Amino acid sequence: MNQNDESLRWKLRGLRQDQPPARDLWPDISARIAQLPPRQEEAPLQRLSGVRRFAPWAMAASLVLTVGLAWQATRVAPQDPVIPREAASLTRDYQGALAQMQGAEAHPEFGVALQELDRSAAQIRAAIDHDPNAMFLLEQLRRTYAKRLALTQRAVMS
Repeated sequence: MNQNDESLRWKLRGLRQDQPPARDLWPDISARIAQLPPRQEEAPLQRLSGVRRFAPWAMAASLVLTVGLAWQATRVAPQDPVIPREAASLTRDYQGALAQMQGAEAHPEFGVALQELDRSAAQIRAAIDHDPNAMFLLEQLRRTYAKRLALTQRAVMS
């Protein structure tokens, strides 16, 4: 620390001195407050009490709304019979095409693959019964039947 800093500190300490007022100031302050016009603070308090009065009703309404929305979200959608109906129609067409080819002699080495495709088709039909709105399952069934018919044709030709 240098000498100038020390002397500056002593000078600053000497400037600040708390002094009590020469007389009591409160009577003048209270007289001025009494002269002020009354403020309109009752309206906000009344509004606040109105809000407090309806707060339980608002909370109950929001709770009912939340429960209702949650119930609607978890409800099972009505089953659309279009996809199961299309799957049944596709199965009938497949069985008809397969019946026309069954008269010819199939090569035995294709038997395991044909059985596997039949098992896959049965699993897809069961999945459609479980989730009748799954459009991708119908497309998967269509592809499986197409592969089964193509393989059956190859087995008959060889």
